[in-house]
Order: sequence, then structure tokens, then C-alpha cells
Amino acid sequence: MKSFVAISGCSGGGKSTLLVELARHGFAVVEEPGRRIVARELESGGDALPWTDGAVFAAKALALAWEDWHGARAKTGPVFFDRGLVDAAAALAHVTGKWPEGDFASAYGPLMFLAPPWPEIYVGDAERRHGFAEAEAEYHRLAAAYARLGYEVATLPKTPVVERVAFVLERLALA
Repeated sequence: MKSFVAISGCSGGGKSTLLVELARHGFAVVEEPGRRIVARELESGGDALPWTDGAVFAAKALALAWEDWHGARAKTGPVFFDRGLVDAAAALAHVTGKWPEGDFASAYGPLMFLAPPWPEIYVGDAERRHGFAEAEAEYHRLAAAYARLGYEVATLPKTPVVERVAFVLERLALA
């Protein structure tokens, strides 16, 4: 889907902040499935959490990412995804040792954006309990997964969000 744009990368690397700013510019955005699941599970006392049952959590994230992807097909113009299908598939593969079935290579346009590890802005919270080293390892898994699937990977600059938005829009010829 050429109008679907994946934004992935290191936890705490500024992806959600970038998506908020893209939404302020009038673009359709889809929030990260994993953080929505963690929030729901914490609220309901559930245990489908990455630190409790990583396989169940990743499977739920993949299912929600598919729902998001199908739901976004009704939107017009570019749709920006905060993580999504490839991220959830990579998480599931990491905890189970098996890559899930699905057409992940053409789920998004050929160009995707990857937030690099950025320790100066990394912050843990109730929904992000892993440390920076784990976030960095996840980044490397995701970079490899997107490259293996044939995506053109554009690394986001470590700059203020306004400059990151300009970078994304310029690379997509939307500026």
C-alpha cells in the first residue's frame, strides 16, 4: 500500500511524538498497537503484557495491527502507522522463534522511517518497563526485519520534531 507509511524503530526514539505532529498537520495516523494493549491490560488486570507473557502479547499486537491496517484502507491520503504489522510480526518471531504468516513485505509503501536509538530522550514509564539496552536490541531486530522484507529504510534524524516532520514529508514528496 503506497499510501501506508510505517514509522518504526527504537522504543523511546520519538516515534509517537512524530505521529502526533503529523496528525496536527492533518495526516491520518494509527497509534501503536502494543502501547494500546499494554494500557488495556494494565487497566483490566490482564496478563497479556510483554514482561508477563510475551508470546500472547505479541500475538494480540499482531491481530490488532491487522485490524488497524484493514481499517486504515478506508482513509484517504497517506496514513502513518506508529509501529504496526512488521513490528508485531518481528516481536512474535523474537519470542516464538517463528515468523508469522502474512504479506508483510507489501503492507506499507516501499519507504519506511526508522527512529534510531536516542538515549538522551529515552524514558521508561508504566507501559515501557524495559531498559535502553533492550530497546536498542529491539531496534536492531526491526531494522533487519524491514530490510529483509525489502523496504527502503530512512533513518530519522536526531532533531526536533518539527525538523523530523519536514524530513518525512520531503522524503515522501509531500512537502
